[in-house]
This record gives sequence, C-alpha cells and structure tokens, in this order.
Amino acid sequence: MQNKNRNILLFTLLTLSLVLLLLLNISLGSVSIPIKDVFNNLIGGNSNKETWDYIIINYRLPKAIAAILVGMGLAISGLLMQTLFRNPLAGPDVLGLSSGASLGVATVILGAAFLPPVFASFLLSSYGIILASSLGSFLILLAVLSVSQSLRNTMAILIVGLMFGSLTNAIVGTLTYFSSAEQLQKFTFWSLGNLGNLSWSSIVILSVCIIIGLFLSLVNIKPLNALLLGENYARSLGMNYKRTRLVIILATSILTGSITAFAGPIAFIGLAVPHIAKLVFQTSNHTILFWSTLLLGAIIMLICDSISQLPGTDITLPINAVTSMFGAPIVIWLLIRKRKMMN
Repeated sequence: MQNKNRNILLFTLLTLSLVLLLLLNISLGSVSIPIKDVFNNLIGGNSNKETWDYIIINYRLPKAIAAILVGMGLAISGLLMQTLFRNPLAGPDVLGLSSGASLGVATVILGAAFLPPVFASFLLSSYGIILASSLGSFLILLAVLSVSQSLRNTMAILIVGLMFGSLTNAIVGTLTYFSSAEQLQKFTFWSLGNLGNLSWSSIVILSVCIIIGLFLSLVNIKPLNALLLGENYARSLGMNYKRTRLVIILATSILTGSITAFAGPIAFIGLAVPHIAKLVFQTSNHTILFWSTLLLGAIIMLICDSISQLPGTDITLPINAVTSMFGAPIVIWLLIRKRKMMN
C-alpha cells in the first residue's frame, strides 16, 4: 500500500512537472514570453502581443510537441530493447535503424551531385531528407526482420543488428571521404539532431507513428514482464515468444525510424531514461515502467531542448550534444547513489 501511494505521488509530480516544463519551454528563446501569456494562448486566448501569438503557434509549440514525442518514443524504444535483449546497454539504435537512416540521408546529401538537378533539388529539401531517412530505416528493418525469422537466439539478432549498423556506418564513412566540405557540413548538421524544423503536417505524421509504436508496446507489457526471467520461462507461461519478439522489434522500428527521419539521430534518451525510471520508481514491473519511462522521456527531452535554446540569445546548441552532456552525469550520479544506498 505504501509503494502504491508513493507511485501515485511520483506520477502526479511527473505530470505536473511535464506541464510546467512545457510552458517554460515555450516561453524561453531569443524572445522571452511570460508564462502567463503562453498559458493564455494555449487555452485558446491571446497573449498581450500578436507577435508572441505567431511565435508560439508557428515555432515554439510545434518544437515543444516534437520534443515530447521524441522523448517518449526513444525512451520506450530503449526500455523495449533492454528488456528483449536483457542487456542494460541496449538502446534504440542496436537494430541498426539509426545507421540505416544515416545511410539514406548520406546517400542523398553526399551523392546529390551525381543526380539530375530536378531530383537533387527535391531530395535535398526537408521532405526529401525525411523520405531518404525513412527509406534507409525501412530497408534495415526488412533485413533485420528477415534474419530474425530464421534465428531462434535473441542475442544473435542483437549481433546482426550491430553488424548492419557497422556496415552502414562503413558505407557512410566512404561517402564522406569523397564528399565536399559543403556536403559534409550539411550532413553533420543533420546528424546533430534538430527539433525546430518540423511543420504542423510533419508533427501530425510523427504523432501517428509514435501512437502506433506506443500502442504496440503497451499491448506487450505482460510479455515484457515474463521476458525478464528469460525466454524459457516466458515460453513455459504459454507466450508465443517468436510473435512477441517480432512485435517488439516492429514497435521499436516504428518509433526509432520515424523519430530519426523527422528529428535526426538523438543520443542518450533511449539508453538512459529507462535506467532513471527504474532507479526512481524502484521496480521492474513494466506496467509502472512503461508510464514512468514515457513521462520521464518527455520531461528530460523538454529540459534538454530548453537548455539548447540558450535563453536570451540567438544561439541554439545541437540537441544531440545537449542530451549527452546533460544526461550522462545524471545517470552516473544515480548509479553511484544507488550503490551507496545498497551498501
């Protein structure tokens, strides 16, 4: 009963924190907007300035929603992979999907000079890059799913995913070697991640993908709890292990592939947030971990995005760098704190 009350309190605090951070994230930037005006705008009213309304609706709100979606999707992907492979170092990129997306984008950006100008101009646009990234992730997904059907050992799938990632990284490295400085700069900017270039139509598409991925994850909560004790135990409970594994891989692929396509590869969130959720809630029950990881992923991504804006300046730091610089010390501190409490 005590644990239940503690969990309710923690979930309440996380939900309130998410709402406050959303308002704070929208209010911060090169133009500071009072939180009161942000709140009035979001509930259907108007702020004190028409310019502020335009900034909120067309720039700040889409970016804040993108941060929440990216944080939720990557955090749940990490939880799924760590449970499926029973490996605390597994993350959303272990299947090679992020590397596949990078290959698709690298092929377009670094190989655009060899294409006719009409095709090159489309492929180098934001939608062309999203299409190339999605196609790259999808091809790697097909390869991993094809291999997984003939492999019984889950760890073998992990190794195959890592090998696909190494192969695609090698091809990307070869392409970069023969590319110009301008092409390399554009590819580097994409690889650092970006939440601010998404239109409302892109947000809608990303939201649909995230909802599908989260639904597939949610219906597998009980099998995930069984997987904690190993494949043989899960099978002894009557679970269709091969089908469950396929659905988990598919859910992770949808979440990771869509996020990488729209926002670029973003590090740390998928690897670290599930550990933070386990340390905060002190449980391995996925019924609790799913929702706690979901909320913490959104919260941490909003914090990182707020930091990356460097409020009061026109400078924006790469979101990929901020997530790692902000997140890694927190995880190290939590692990050390847990070790001291155990001793």
